[in-house]
Parts: sequence; C-alpha cells; structure tokens
Amino acid sequence: MFFSLTSWQLGLLVFTVIVGASALGVLAGRHLRRREETYHEPIGVLQATLLGIVALILAFGLSLAVGRYQDRRADVVADANTIGTAYLRAQTLPEPQRSRSLALLRSYNDLAIQITYQVPGSTAIRAVTARQGVLQRSLWRLAGESLNARPNASAPRLYADSLNEMIDQQTVRLSGLNNRVPDAVLWLELLGAALALGMTALYLSVLGRGVGVIAIVAAAVVVSFLVLVTFDLDRPTRGLIQIPATPLLAEKATMSLPPAAPAAP
Repeated sequence: MFFSLTSWQLGLLVFTVIVGASALGVLAGRHLRRREETYHEPIGVLQATLLGIVALILAFGLSLAVGRYQDRRADVVADANTIGTAYLRAQTLPEPQRSRSLALLRSYNDLAIQITYQVPGSTAIRAVTARQGVLQRSLWRLAGESLNARPNASAPRLYADSLNEMIDQQTVRLSGLNNRVPDAVLWLELLGAALALGMTALYLSVLGRGVGVIAIVAAAVVVSFLVLVTFDLDRPTRGLIQIPATPLLAEKATMSLPPAAPAAP
C-alpha cells in the first residue's frame, strides 16, 4: 500500500496519523486532568513502556530500510562494473561482431540508466527491462557467432563470461528494487509511533504543568519525519532519498570515447 502512494500522499498520511493521535491525546488529557491523582501513575507507566517499545520498532524498521538502500546502491555499482567489463572485452572480438556488440552495449547501458528513474513494478520499468532482454539475446547471439568462428580463441570465451555476469546482475538489481520492507512492519511503525505520541501527549496534558501544545506538536513532527525517512529509504526512485545513477553515467561517458583496443585481425 505505502509503496503505491506518491511522496505527498505518503507524507500527508504519516503526519495526519501521528499529529492527529497527539491532538487526541491532548484533548483526552485535558478531560482527565481533574482526576490527576487517579490516572497520573498508570498513564505514566504505560506511556514510558510504549515509548521504549516504539523506539525499538523504529530502530528495527530503519535498519531494514537502510540495509536495503545500501544493497540497491551496491547493485547499481555492480551493474555498471559488469557492463563496463563486457564493453572492454567486446573490443577484443573480431569484426563484425565487435562493432555490433559495442553499439548494443551502449544502448544496454542507457536502458540501465533509465531503470534508476522508474518506479519498481510499474509498466514503464517492465517495458525497459523487456528492451534489455531483447538486447541481451542479440548480444548473446553475437557472442555465439564469435565463439563458433574462433573456438580456440580466448577473447570470445572471456567476453561470453562477462556477458553472462552482466545478464545475471540485471536479475540481482531488479530483485533488489522489488525487495521492500513488508507493509506489516511499516504499519506497526506508523501506528506504534502514533499510539506512543498520543499517550505522551495524554500524560503531559494530565500533568498540566506548563507543558504547551506547541512542544507536543513539535515532538510529533520530529517523530513523523523519522517515520517518513524510514519509508522514503524504501522508495529508491521517489522521494528525497534516491539511488543515484552516477556509476552508470560514468560508464556512459567512457563508452562515448573511441574504443581503446583495436579490432582483432
């Protein structure tokens, strides 16, 4: 559910739930203030317990999101490296497979860059990966032609190995994009944070000792931002925290230069 929302919708949902729960806590606390002696101690114990539990939940959810974010960044670097290795080894192939493979690899790298900006699971990313699949089959066919033409040469075999790694890395990268924090964990974070902030607001309102509504709202906003960061880390192509395409863009710049290795005789 959360992944299908836009960044504005997600932010509005998080702030509405947490700030709304805090506001309800303030209202309930003012209603119970006249019975402070009766409710003071049990509410304080419950509020402290909830804050501790929610802190653990938020830390657990954040660690999951950060881990997935780091894995996705590493996948982009690995994707660029495998494409670059295949491009370098393609330069050692004989003609005409050499020129055709180099051109296809440039197009393949451009499609890999496009994946960085597409929403996982969307129609657009499926179209891009389908085009990559067509290029993979064309590249593999050319690699097979090189191997058949020179079965004893080492260059076509090394190129076929690097091409196989490049194709495998695409699967790894796409799997990483679709490996998201389960909705159940995100719901637990959101509702747990809302409940904890609501109980905190209730407790402080029951005390009624100069604690202003502004301080309670400020705490709710800070916690909302923390929850939103956790959610945003799990949205690699949207929001404020995105996976950069820098390695692939650097590879594109390298491919724009003339091939370093001459064609095989």
